[in-house]
Amino acid sequence: MTRSRARDTDVCGVTAAIAVIDGKWKTALLWLLESGPIRPGELRRRVPGLTEKVLTQALREMEADGLVDREVHPVKPLKTEYRLTPFGQELADALGPLSDWGHRRLEKLS
Repeated sequence: MTRSRARDTDVCGVTAAIAVIDGKWKTALLWLLESGPIRPGELRRRVPGLTEKVLTQALREMEADGLVDREVHPVKPLKTEYRLTPFGQELADALGPLSDWGHRRLEKLS
């Protein structure tokens, strides 16, 4: 799914939601950000295989979609933290039942 689908107003709601979380890393990032503000380096350490470039891209897209806020603290060296916006928390809450369904599906497969 392309990024343009995230802004297409002529699609069903499920498609619009999936367009915002599409990709390999965004759901993991949402899950980690639910616990509170976190620095990019910590996100990278907690998600094995996630490169700095891809993390930066995903966070920028999530910020553009209104899911996360970026806060830069004026200290040396600069300290940047990301946190879910209320809109991002709504999405995380909405994904909870889907996560439960996914776990039930995995149990049926084993």
